[in-house]
Amino acid sequence: MASIYKINDDFYDESFILIALHTTLEDYALVYGLNQGMKARFIRAKSNFTLAENKSFPIFEWDDVFHDRYWVLVANQSSEKELISNNDLFQNETTYITPRLVPEYKDVDYLLKIETEKDIEADMLIKNILMMPKIMAAYEISTDKLKSKNNLIF
Repeated sequence: MASIYKINDDFYDESFILIALHTTLEDYALVYGLNQGMKARFIRAKSNFTLAENKSFPIFEWDDVFHDRYWVLVANQSSEKELISNNDLFQNETTYITPRLVPEYKDVDYLLKIETEKDIEADMLIKNILMMPKIMAAYEISTDKLKSKNNLIF
C-alpha cells in the first residue's frame, strides 16, 4: 500500500520585514542613495528575479554579515510588459499591462525585504529612508495577511 503525504502550502516561515517605498527614482539611483545614506552595499543581481513568463523584476542584494541580515530591494513592477489582446471596440489597438510582484500594493514602486532572525527597529530604518530626497513615502507592510507572500521567495 502506498503512503500519501500532504505538503503544507505555507512552508515558507522565514522571519522578514517588508518595507514599501514610493519614489520617482530609477532603481540604480535609489540603490545609490541607499548605499550612501545607510552605508549599505547593495549590488545588482546577475539576473532579474523571474516570477513567470513576462514577469521579470530587477533585484538588488546585500548580505550584511556583520548584523546577520540579508537585504533585498526589488521593483514592484515588471521590467517587461505583457501584451493583451482585446476583443472589444478597441481591438486594433495594442494594450499592455505591467505585472506586479505584490498586486495588493499596486501603487508601491519598490519593496525592501530584510531577512533576519533578530528584532530590527523598522521605525528608525523608515525614518532614515524618508530623509533621502525623492522618497515620497515608506512604510512597513504586514506580511501576515499578504496574499502574494510566496512571490517574495528569492
